[in-house]
Amino acid sequence: MAVQPEGTPCWADAMFSDLEGAKTFYGDVLGWTFGESSSEYGNYTQAYANGKAVAAVVPPMPGQEGQSQWCLYLASPDAAATAARIRENGGDVLMEPMQVGEFGTMCLAREPSGAVFGVWQGGVHEGFEATAVPGAYCWAEVFTREPEKTDTFLTAVFPYRAKQIEDDAVDFRMFDIGEDTVLGRMRMTDDFPPEVPSYVNVYWTVDNCDEAVARATGLGGILRFGPMSSPFGRFAALSDPQGANFSVIDITTTEGEMPKIKDV
Repeated sequence: MAVQPEGTPCWADAMFSDLEGAKTFYGDVLGWTFGESSSEYGNYTQAYANGKAVAAVVPPMPGQEGQSQWCLYLASPDAAATAARIRENGGDVLMEPMQVGEFGTMCLAREPSGAVFGVWQGGVHEGFEATAVPGAYCWAEVFTREPEKTDTFLTAVFPYRAKQIEDDAVDFRMFDIGEDTVLGRMRMTDDFPPEVPSYVNVYWTVDNCDEAVARATGLGGILRFGPMSSPFGRFAALSDPQGANFSVIDITTTEGEMPKIKDV
């Protein structure tokens, strides 16, 4: 698999204080299997869907215990240059670019409205080995209360072309690289409790949305929204038992017409 174009979502991981609980939950809900924990890298443990690396889970480092959340990494040919642009455009660099052996270089950042994301400069680990198949990453959206700040930041830091869905009921923007739409941005409405900060919502592909939701809630997950059918697939938003938000989507079950889209 070739290194992804700059700005493309290329990897996702999450810290869990109960690592075995997370492995049991996602193993059952998404069908993941897990590799050996790498003690050299803080017990970083890769997750696999049908033998392809699709994510990783890791216990928190001392002092970093907090609510679990998924972190989406965006590809960069030069993590240090990306970190500089993040700072120049009102973002915060939470972890300076750090080389992870021969695997690549990582950086953690926060965009101006508060959503945390990662930057990954691939080495021997280039990112997802599969996408848009059951158990694998499918899509991601930045949920933000300040979309103007987020939109300006994303297009300044990454080579995105922005498009807006023409719908008075929802403020939704999409970001393209070349001919590919790689990321979405949703304005958070008053439906979200005020204590919920801006965040990146990662969608995992499933065979059957309703069955995945039933498995998740049966294991202590919380259904936040859906299941709902759309032109893009049937999806639902969930929180896992340790509080990490995520969504599941069956891209084979679609309903309705694609929305009208305009360049911005």
